[in-house]
Amino acid sequence: MLKLRITPTDMAWTWNGTAYVTEAGGSEVTPFTHPLVEQIAAVDGTRTAIIVRERAPGRAATSAAPVTVTPHELDEITDQARQWPLDYILIETAPLRPVRITAGGVRSTPLFLSHQDGILHGSWDMADLRPYVRGLNPKEVTRMLVYRPRYSTDTAFVGIHRMTERAVATFGGDLVIRYPEPVLHAEPRTLTANADVLSAFRTGIDMALDARPLEPDATLCHLTGGLDSGSIATRAARRWPGRVNTATLVIIGAGRDQQVRRRAEIRDSLPFGPDDLCLDTRDLLMFTPSSARARGAPVSPYDEPLHQHFVELNAQIAALGAHTVVTGLGGDEMVAVGSAESAQAARDKRQNFDLPWLGPRARAGIEYGDDGIAPPAMAGGITLLAAECVAPPLLQAGLWPVHPFTHRALVELGDQLPFHWRELKQLQRRHLSTFGLSEDACNPKARESFAELVEESLKLHGIALLHRILNEGSPLIEGGLLDPDGLKSMVIALESEPYREDPHSKLVEVITLDAAARAFL
Repeated sequence: MLKLRITPTDMAWTWNGTAYVTEAGGSEVTPFTHPLVEQIAAVDGTRTAIIVRERAPGRAATSAAPVTVTPHELDEITDQARQWPLDYILIETAPLRPVRITAGGVRSTPLFLSHQDGILHGSWDMADLRPYVRGLNPKEVTRMLVYRPRYSTDTAFVGIHRMTERAVATFGGDLVIRYPEPVLHAEPRTLTANADVLSAFRTGIDMALDARPLEPDATLCHLTGGLDSGSIATRAARRWPGRVNTATLVIIGAGRDQQVRRRAEIRDSLPFGPDDLCLDTRDLLMFTPSSARARGAPVSPYDEPLHQHFVELNAQIAALGAHTVVTGLGGDEMVAVGSAESAQAARDKRQNFDLPWLGPRARAGIEYGDDGIAPPAMAGGITLLAAECVAPPLLQAGLWPVHPFTHRALVELGDQLPFHWRELKQLQRRHLSTFGLSEDACNPKARESFAELVEESLKLHGIALLHRILNEGSPLIEGGLLDPDGLKSMVIALESEPYREDPHSKLVEVITLDAAARAFL
């Protein structure tokens, strides 16, 4: 949403057409330029407030130039800013006071913060903060290596911090980030005899789509063929006939033909736009020598594992003339089944941390994985982390992400649904069936995933990168987070034995983290 460089002693902000800057020239706040983003600033003669936020519909366009207001009016402006229903960042500065930054409760984009020599730096692109990295964060790296992500201010690097939802950061030479109070969620309810769940679902999707002034002709929907993106995209097509185009990555493996067939039926049955971008992953494996990670480019370890695929797909989306991408991200957590309701769900959540490549420091740190995590938010922590994964490659292409399943209306609906509506995503399946789609489209039999792509990529390109770790060393080995002997045994098994999705697929995180550590350190 923005990039910043702030020296707390700098004052007197002005707008130069693309950024807020100070007369001293040491500070700058640069909003992301996009039709769905706006910025305003106000000053009361002493204090300054800068607000960068997603636009809401039905409101007049704002002026970016700072306006002079009374102290009382500035208090009202900042109070109202904190109530904004969409993504926002509020920056407050004043002489002889720490800089204060507040993040909104809806996080469409990340903000990472660092500081050095009395200057605060921030960006949605972690690569911008590479000069301020001071080493690896063992606790966070361990979480990532064992596939146990946690939403917190921690990142994989000492010196880079994440602004979590509703958090408040203060900087006056040192950086302190304070978590908010937890969001309280409703419990599942018993439905009345005449309850119309599908109507409530459609209304929730409409409210999420209407929360921003979307331009249908410049909006594209991810349509993977999955139940989540399919539910959102079909509703968008029905609302804006012939105007919303689609895009996806086409998988390889057993589910490929089914994905192609189901997507074709969905598009043929509903009034989507004329263009459908399909990037075939059969022609682009992971970790190719020309990929950014393999070349040593500073790609965040939080960016998509399929980074190169989404960079290419996003470029095609932008070339089509779209500037906004609507996804199905968050659908899993919206209808997540709690362990109290399903013994199977509890078993499914058990994770095997006995990975042979874990170093002694990682093994010792597993039990501390939940320390310091953020409190419950409106959207789930996994959803918030996933939104951070997809945002940077989209922003780099000039695209803005919209995730309807993170909207309050859909989250609250999911919280209150009885078990039988959430189990196996019955909500999404029944919603798709209302469009007259076949059993094949609503209830796919084969798994549609990137598992086969991961397997082929590891065998053809990943093994070479794993050997590089063993031959050249790695910051992960130096930090006691990787055990080279255990890694070597697994690489030998990957080369000589039949592929096993668990644990072999988890080597993707080893490669991704090593590439990031090399690039950032």
